Formats: sequence, C-alpha cells, structure tokens
Amino acid sequence: MVILKFDVLHFARVWLNKLEVHNYQLAYWLCRLIPASCPFDFTIKFWGGNVFHIPPLCKFNPLYEEVVSLRLRALCYLVDECGCDATGFV
Repeated sequence: MVILKFDVLHFARVWLNKLEVHNYQLAYWLCRLIPASCPFDFTIKFWGGNVFHIPPLCKFNPLYEEVVSLRLRALCYLVDECGCDATGFV
C-alpha cells in the first residue's frame, strides 16, 4: 500500500520562493506590507495588572518563513540596487 503525502501549501511555498523583486514600487510595497516583527505578541492587562501574555504566533503560520524571506529579498533590492536607506523599514 502506497500512501501519497500531499502538501497543500507546496505550490504557494514554491511560488513565494521563486518570486524575484526587480521593481522599486513592488519592493517598497512589500517592505511596508510585511512587518519586520510579529505583530501578535502582546500582554492583556486588567485593572492595571497583567492577566496573561500571548506569545508571538507567527511561527504557526505555515508560510511564515517564505513571507519573511520575500521581505528580506525586497529590502535587499531597495538597499543594494536602489540605494535606499533601510532604517525606515525596520
């Protein structure tokens, strides 16, 4: 009996990894759209005291590594090819 393992997100991963950034507007848009750090890390407070802390959940996203890699490629394009200052995107 042969069991085929089918990764539903395989095509999305391959597409994101093959995507090349050669356009200033696309690179700028990607760096603004994709956050540099996980935006879901926060602490819930009630009456001035900490109730509980929610850790960053971005690592549970199955496409997290590919999206962060795409942002890095876009940022490298802006810095290396266009000569932009990267401090505005951090």
